[in-house]
Amino acid sequence: QVELVESGGGLVQAGGSLRLSCAAPGSTNYAMGWFRQTPGKEREFIAAISWSGARSGYADSVKGRFTISRDNAKNTVYLQMDSLKSEDTAVYYCAATPAASYLYYLRAISYNFWGQGTQVTVSS
Repeated sequence: QVELVESGGGLVQAGGSLRLSCAAPGSTNYAMGWFRQTPGKEREFIAAISWSGARSGYADSVKGRFTISRDNAKNTVYLQMDSLKSEDTAVYYCAATPAASYLYYLRAISYNFWGQGTQVTVSS
């Protein structure tokens, strides 16, 4: 069992930056992902990273603006969000699943464990 705790959400102006953190004790050998969700919509893939940190992937909507990284010594995954837009407003979720060192996943159904979410609001 992996308990995920997100932090770092908040209110920011368009064009600004935020860094989300996901504390994931015991997440060694786990691929990690970030998703977001707005009311009435399905959970949307944002970014994912292999547990080695060597491979990562992004949704087209955030490519070049968001960066996922991890510090396995701290069991923490980060999502650096730059050049934020109003359409980035959502609840952001961290997710984890056991995986080979080089794998990450794009689909929510692939993840076994989820955090409680953190709200990100971008004002225009």
